Amino acid sequence: MTGPGYLATMTTHSERISEDHQDQQVGALVAQLSTDVSRLVRDELQLAKAELKDKGKEAGIGIGLFGGAGTVAVYGVGALVAAAILGLATAVPAWLSALIVAVVLFAIAAVAGLLGKRHVSHASPPMPQQAVEGMHQDLEALKGHKPGGKVSA
Repeated sequence: MTGPGYLATMTTHSERISEDHQDQQVGALVAQLSTDVSRLVRDELQLAKAELKDKGKEAGIGIGLFGGAGTVAVYGVGALVAAAILGLATAVPAWLSALIVAVVLFAIAAVAGLLGKRHVSHASPPMPQQAVEGMHQDLEALKGHKPGGKVSA
């Protein structure tokens, strides 16, 4: 069993063993890569959650401080309205000065309300239409379609 055919069979057998060994190594590397990527994604998600928690806490404190500042500002506006009424009461009766200040405040509120309504109507509908259209175009491009409905090669 030492002829040329035996050597060819042994060489082919050793090549198959070598290929099987390489396939096993590649398989192990792919498995390790999959495990590492999975761990990396999990770690990144944990980091993102921790970062969002910290930022959420900071935002909550900031919102609370803004709320307190707004409340104090409302009291300040009330004091200014009272001062305007009392200042106007030196020229006209107190009831008339309160009525004049109230009418001015309602006029300001009406103008602000109309401006706010205009801005809200410009923002409707709340769905980001340009972004949605862009997504549809991207999906069509991924499918191989051109925006005109023609299929690209």
